[in-house]
Amino acid sequence: MIEAAQRLQTVEEYYFSKKLREVRLLQANGKPIINLGIGSPDLQPPQKVISTLCESLKDESANQYQSYQGLPELREAMVSFYKEQFQVFLSPATEVLPLMGSKEGIMHISMAFLNPGDQVLIPNPGYPTYASVTKLLGAELVLYDLTEEQNWMPDLELLEKQDLSKVKIMWVNYPNMPTGAKATEGFFIRLVAFAKKHQILIVNDNPYSFILNDAPRSLLSIPGAKDVCLEMNSLSKTFNMSGWRVGMVLGKSDYINHIIKVKSNMDSGMFYGIQKGAIEALKCSKLWFVSLNNVYEERRKLVWELADSLNCTYDKGAAGLFVWAKTPAFLKSEEFVDLLLKEHDIFIAPGTIFGSQGEGYVRFSLCASTEVIEEAISRIK
Repeated sequence: MIEAAQRLQTVEEYYFSKKLREVRLLQANGKPIINLGIGSPDLQPPQKVISTLCESLKDESANQYQSYQGLPELREAMVSFYKEQFQVFLSPATEVLPLMGSKEGIMHISMAFLNPGDQVLIPNPGYPTYASVTKLLGAELVLYDLTEEQNWMPDLELLEKQDLSKVKIMWVNYPNMPTGAKATEGFFIRLVAFAKKHQILIVNDNPYSFILNDAPRSLLSIPGAKDVCLEMNSLSKTFNMSGWRVGMVLGKSDYINHIIKVKSNMDSGMFYGIQKGAIEALKCSKLWFVSLNNVYEERRKLVWELADSLNCTYDKGAAGLFVWAKTPAFLKSEEFVDLLLKEHDIFIAPGTIFGSQGEGYVRFSLCASTEVIEEAISRIK
């Protein structure tokens, strides 16, 4: 028997990978499961994106290997998008790198900058991949707590009381997943100053800016941010293209070049047709965002009603694709989720999969039709 690498002992199978097997088994046995646990958009991408993909298949180069750095016109579209939406000015030649989704970016960035023994500041609660990738690379996790009392923002003054000499990377994620908290410009200014003082690379994971958020913001818009910051973004949520696997990392050319060294040794270029479709998506007018958010706003009101019927509390000012809600005081997160699945055939995500600070919270996804959410409400009532 060939033994697995020791690094695998530091991580477990992704929660949703395991839990969805259970959900599928229940469905196979005839259970009418309503899945409000996953943030996979059920809506269609813009029609012109699909049409462009189909048309691109006729191009002579459609089936050839593509550049590791993406088509020049894709990089142009990405920086134009950042200029129009965030007033951030970047070079398409040197300051943006297309990714096959943000999860790939987390690995590539970590491999480009971390040595075994380096420390990484990771939010609690936060996206589990930040921690798992850090462990796989032999770096050390340093969790920083996010709390409702602090509006789910890191306490930078408290962090500065720690020994930060070994910290190489700090992951932040605003608008935040899972909580939906929105960062202020003032917080981003303090964050950049913190990074410069302690020579820490801040990486902002920013895929939720345009979902139910009236003030999209980029960390790179802060003066001096490019010296110490990178930002990732994705087309998955903004344009309903999660299965297409299109993301990007943006920042200083020196940092991007380090990431290219990793990426070019680990995969090939993105499929040509997907790149052509992504270019069209990034050209969408503001009408796209308005129509998309009208759908999500209607769904969110229904999820609020569902949460109310379950005696959960939540913040109506939060952004993003989810509703982060506090469970009734007498129930822990996973107990609440299992009870809901057992008694009502409704699956939601427990807050604890995002860290210990998620205990006492659950996450509802907006990636289901109004009819499905109304059915969930009727089951509870």
